[in-house]
Amino acid sequence: MSKFYKRLAILILLVLVISGSVIYFTVDIHTLTNLTVFQPWSLALAVLCMSIGLFLDGTRLMHLVHISHEKISIWQAVQVVFGNYFLALLTPGATGGAVAQLMFLRHAGVPTGKATVLVFVRTVVSILFLILCLPFIFMHDSHVIPGISNGKLMAISVTAFLVIMVLIFGIKSNLLNHLAVKIARKLAIPRRRIFIKGYRDTQNAVRLLYASPRAMLLVFIESGLSLIAIYAIAPCLMLGLGVTDADWYAVMGKMIFLNMLLYFMPTPGGSGIAEGGFVLLFTDMVPAGTVGIVAVCWRFIAEYIPFLIGFYYTLKVFGSGFLNKK
Repeated sequence: MSKFYKRLAILILLVLVISGSVIYFTVDIHTLTNLTVFQPWSLALAVLCMSIGLFLDGTRLMHLVHISHEKISIWQAVQVVFGNYFLALLTPGATGGAVAQLMFLRHAGVPTGKATVLVFVRTVVSILFLILCLPFIFMHDSHVIPGISNGKLMAISVTAFLVIMVLIFGIKSNLLNHLAVKIARKLAIPRRRIFIKGYRDTQNAVRLLYASPRAMLLVFIESGLSLIAIYAIAPCLMLGLGVTDADWYAVMGKMIFLNMLLYFMPTPGGSGIAEGGFVLLFTDMVPAGTVGIVAVCWRFIAEYIPFLIGFYYTLKVFGSGFLNKK
């Protein structure tokens, strides 16, 4: 059995175990009663939100590529997006997602150097949008995470934003070049080369951010709308269960916070942590005994459907022989 199919088998087993465990430990005597009020139209609405989010993700990538003086079609951009979902779920820490994006961008005719920078910028823009949202979430919802004060969370988010801004300014103005050289000299030669390459890629990414402010603002807005549409899947499912009086601002805030954490989780696609975090954050917001089922449905629509589509596009573009490559 090839390495790919072993990973795929492990992923399927992991998803089944996690999903089964989440549902098993969250059901109670009220579950079946509450599920009888579920409205199927909410599933269609959730899929529509996901489709809008993925389409906007594709358009922002297309516009980002245009800033770098390259050109791809919306169809090619969407393939990059789905390819990201595919390999991200098969690799620890979702590291394969970046590799998939590079592969599809190169296949679309974007040079490797520019593709590397575009993948980096795409991720940074998303994280910046989420960090900017966090203070507004903490000001509105006083109980985002049980047991942790919003003051501490606010301090962490503001500090993270300031650090990113300082790094961007320092790299753009070349103020960090001397520090980067000092760090590189202390590393072993193989790691030194990796560090220098990473620093140069970061410099190129920062230059791209400053290259066209108006176009980059459009990319930033598209990033925000894309993420909000994808995060709206959970509220759609909650509406299907008859939840109409929830604080939707708080619901979206918790989704933003949860997905922000998933960027830094070591498991493939955040598996396990995503479901557990959802249960922790939304237990008091959905009908009794249904939070686990909603968590699993959310993950299936938001992650596993795009994963299967990405699997299809990967086979279509690169052939079945790709699956046996390292």
